[in-house]
Amino acid sequence: MTDRFLAIAMSAAVKTVQQEMGCADLWQGRVPAAQADTLSAREIRFIQTRNSFYLATVSETGWPYIQHRGGAAGFLQVVDQSTLAFADFRGNRQYISSGNITTNDRVCLFLMDYRQRRRLKILARARRYRPADERFRAQQLVVPAYDAVIEQIFILQLEAFDWNCPQHIFPPPV
Repeated sequence: MTDRFLAIAMSAAVKTVQQEMGCADLWQGRVPAAQADTLSAREIRFIQTRNSFYLATVSETGWPYIQHRGGAAGFLQVVDQSTLAFADFRGNRQYISSGNITTNDRVCLFLMDYRQRRRLKILARARRYRPADERFRAQQLVVPAYDAVIEQIFILQLEAFDWNCPQHIFPPPV
């Protein structure tokens, strides 16, 4: 876990439960970082090869919501070491994640590689744009040979990331 992820995730309630469960000492001596993480070549390669991820948002009423996002490998683009972007294609037209982001810009992305038993969690702040407002970015996010209408563009400012333990990830059957 990065020190920035630790700073965000380790609330007083989390620390209390860790104490109850007898594992608080695992995190002693770690100093939470105040500044945002930056992606290394390892994270960038992993992100660029994903063809889907899960996006978590929280509604203005406090309820979590998670949605699958998919596309061709690399549709989640790395703009730089602290910025990601993706085109949102027309789907079921519920716009729950989009609505949630208008009142709470905090999001979590969950990227999986079942075959290699790896997962990457990303905490970020999201902004959404209409393609007409971000024409240049919309052109960059077009996925060749994927005939889908881009309805929105999401730009994510990285706060923190965490590589998770592979202990309970099972590769799909062959």
